[in-house]
Amino acid sequence: MTVQHEAPTTGAGEALEVWIDQDLCTGDGICAQYAPEVFELDIDGLAYVKSSDDELLQDPGATTPVPLPLLQDVVDSAKECPGDCIHVRRVSDRVEVYGPDAE
Repeated sequence: MTVQHEAPTTGAGEALEVWIDQDLCTGDGICAQYAPEVFELDIDGLAYVKSSDDELLQDPGATTPVPLPLLQDVVDSAKECPGDCIHVRRVSDRVEVYGPDAE
């Protein structure tokens, strides 16, 4: 089940969302350091995305909007993640724009 919340749009008019593949997460916490408003480590040692009301989203494939002011922090998290498990995609067509499967 994919949990989706309304996502803000980027300067190009594209709404973005982010999700984490917990099967690949190494639990380093780099994402939570870059963007603690978006990512959090749970007691299982893995990172998860959070909803806009700060709720940890633990369903596999759960997505959350990328807040425009935090876009660069989320992108940096995806780039620096040692597990290559952070995926940022457009909401409109679900194409990954940052992360291991980005075109």
